[in-house]
Amino acid sequence: MLLNWETRINGECVSLLPYCRSHVATYHNWMKDPWLLEMTASEPLSLDEEYAMQASWRDDPKKLTFIVADRSSGKLAGDVNLFYNISEDENAAEIEVMIAEQEFRRKGFAREALCLLMVYAQRELGTARFVAKIGEKNVPSLSLFRKLGYVEDTYCDVFKEYTLNLNTEVLAEEWVKIEEIGARGARAPFEHTSNDTAAAYASSAK
Repeated sequence: MLLNWETRINGECVSLLPYCRSHVATYHNWMKDPWLLEMTASEPLSLDEEYAMQASWRDDPKKLTFIVADRSSGKLAGDVNLFYNISEDENAAEIEVMIAEQEFRRKGFAREALCLLMVYAQRELGTARFVAKIGEKNVPSLSLFRKLGYVEDTYCDVFKEYTLNLNTEVLAEEWVKIEEIGARGARAPFEHTSNDTAAAYASSAK
C-alpha cells in the first residue's frame, strides 16, 4: 500500500518499517523455513517472485505490510500485515504477524507489532474490525490473539483453521489497553520518512 510507503512506526521494542526492495532477500531466506511456511500457510517462492511480490504489495491498495525490526539493534525480526479483502465489510481487515528470527520470539515483539499496527490502522484508515485466521497447530499465535481480546468466530475443518475477530467499537475496554500498548514509549508513533531513510535503516540491520 502506497499509503505507508514513507511511514515508520516506533514502539518501545520494535519499529515497523515499510517493506522495501532491500528487505526482500532477508524475507526470502525466512520463507525457506518449512515450519514458517506451515504456520503462515504460505507457498515457497523464487527470489525473483519475491521481488515481484514486494512491488505488487507496495502498489496494492488492499495490502498493508510492515517489516518488524528490533528497535535497539536494527535487526530485522519478521513482518506484520493487513489485508483489506473482506468484501462484506469495508472497515474490516485480516491481520497476521510473523516473528521469523528465533532470537526475537517470546520477547513481546509480535504483541507490540500487532498493537502498533492496529492503532495505526484504526486511526489512519478507520479500520473498525480485525480478523485473524490461524491454524490449529499455531498454539502461540492463538494464545496471543486471544489475550489481545480476539474472540473465536468460526473453525474450518478443511483447513484446520480458526477465524477470530476483534471489533474495536464493541470491545472498548480491550481497545484502550491495545492503544496504551501500541503508543507507550513511542516518541513519534507514525513517523513519516523518505524511502532512502527507510532503506538505509534496513541496510544497517543486515
